[in-house]
Amino acid sequence: MGAKLFRIILPVSDIQRAAKFYETVLGVKGISVSDGRHYFDCGGTILACFDPNADGDGYDPTPLSEWLYFAVDDIDACFATCKKAGAKFSKEDVHGDPAGKIAVRPWGEKSFYVQDPFGNKLCFVDRKTMFTGRRG
Repeated sequence: MGAKLFRIILPVSDIQRAAKFYETVLGVKGISVSDGRHYFDCGGTILACFDPNADGDGYDPTPLSEWLYFAVDDIDACFATCKKAGAKFSKEDVHGDPAGKIAVRPWGEKSFYVQDPFGNKLCFVDRKTMFTGRRG
């Protein structure tokens, strides 16, 4: 039996703000697990917003250094929702196209890139164009 990825820890510095941001962006309510943890079910994998100070661990969170990818059914609606939620749209280039705009990437995915209010890097991909590393 292979391993199943079931939880990703996402460091945040304000659990209430994180809960509101991700409820808006993901379109799901989530559940408060402790003073510093709020969990969202993302298709069977839990996105765990974690504020170490609010949870009593006594250290400041550090944003993820790499991108976290989400597949969505309606990329245009997700783009608008990210704007509404206050996401910071990336100004970087991804193979010649602006990362913060919806574009078809060279590997075939239609996507855009943002940062959450805590500096975590997020990418939203049109589910119909997901590249999983498998061919055929």
